Amino acid sequence: MTLEYLQNYWWLLISVLGGILVFLLFVQGGQSMLLTAASDQRRNLIVNSMGSKWELTFTTLVVFGGAMFASFPLFYSTSFGGAYWLWILILFSFVIQAVSYEYRRKKGNIYGTKTYDIFLFINGCVGCILLGVAVSMFFFGAEFTVERGNLVNGSSPVISRWAPTHGFEAIFNWKNLILGVAVLFLARTQACLYMINNIKDDPEFAKALRAKALINGGIFLVFFLWFLAMLLTATGYTVTSDGFRTVSVTETPFKYFHNLISEWWGLILLLLGVVGVLYGWLKSCFSSKYAKGIWFTGIGTFLVVMVLFWLAGYNDTAFYPSLEDPMSSLTIRNASSSEFTLKTMSYVSIIVPFVVAYIAYVWHSMDRKKLTPQDLEKADHKY
Repeated sequence: MTLEYLQNYWWLLISVLGGILVFLLFVQGGQSMLLTAASDQRRNLIVNSMGSKWELTFTTLVVFGGAMFASFPLFYSTSFGGAYWLWILILFSFVIQAVSYEYRRKKGNIYGTKTYDIFLFINGCVGCILLGVAVSMFFFGAEFTVERGNLVNGSSPVISRWAPTHGFEAIFNWKNLILGVAVLFLARTQACLYMINNIKDDPEFAKALRAKALINGGIFLVFFLWFLAMLLTATGYTVTSDGFRTVSVTETPFKYFHNLISEWWGLILLLLGVVGVLYGWLKSCFSSKYAKGIWFTGIGTFLVVMVLFWLAGYNDTAFYPSLEDPMSSLTIRNASSSEFTLKTMSYVSIIVPFVVAYIAYVWHSMDRKKLTPQDLEKADHKY
């Protein structure tokens, strides 16, 4: 296993985790509908349907960050340490989510369920949009510089320096927000499809969910196509590296389009993913008895997000372009851990399929019995 092979392998694992995370954001999508629910019973149905899966989303986010830290530490220190306002807002929104599920209907709750519903709504909207912003920076860049020589500077051993706004500038960049809004409405659409599959004995609610899925899916489609058009016509950086040292950086028009064409397997998976999302979405909206659309949209989402990560990282592409200094742009070559570290972690990654299989088994066990309005009254554990 050469260093280059290990770098490609770990970017593949990062891509897989990213795809799983975006799929699981349907939990946040459901939470974003709480304040517009027609009744308290509907609100409780949404919370309890999402509540059985919220820990999976949170755990996947933590694992994604941990994998980035271990495999590409220069990205971790540059982004998490520099754009800290962006990441603090993301993490804060997930913290209040955990608190809300724990205390929303707990005895002695002095703040009332409404307060925690607002917290869940904030996490649903803020979490989705800002995670979309963070991923969009992989393509449209960020305002930072990297100086490895500072490691030996005892007075200022700081490798990466960020813009004075430390992440706020990324949040208000309209290109980043396009993907952020697309992620939010994708999550809302998939939340509707998941609840159609997960909740039974409430035909009126199912009808309302199909109508919401149609509207939210349409909005998602507009913003996703807008983002895809920007991406495939964008200018990217082609980076030549010598080990961990960047030799040259060249601006390449239509860089991501060329990546997609050269990585033909990625193009096939992207098309399959888009078809899966469209099929699951449209059939669920127009067939009153169809309830399995979440699996088609979920697998499709996973494939599309994974391919987007491939476009950002492979083919000598800067997966974190620097708008301040192109030579500071990060690639999977210059931002990775050492060969020894990557190789050691690769042995540990062998357990990943077993973990995924366990999650699938637990998911199946929890969803084997569908949620009904009557369950909210007799269940021992209610959110």
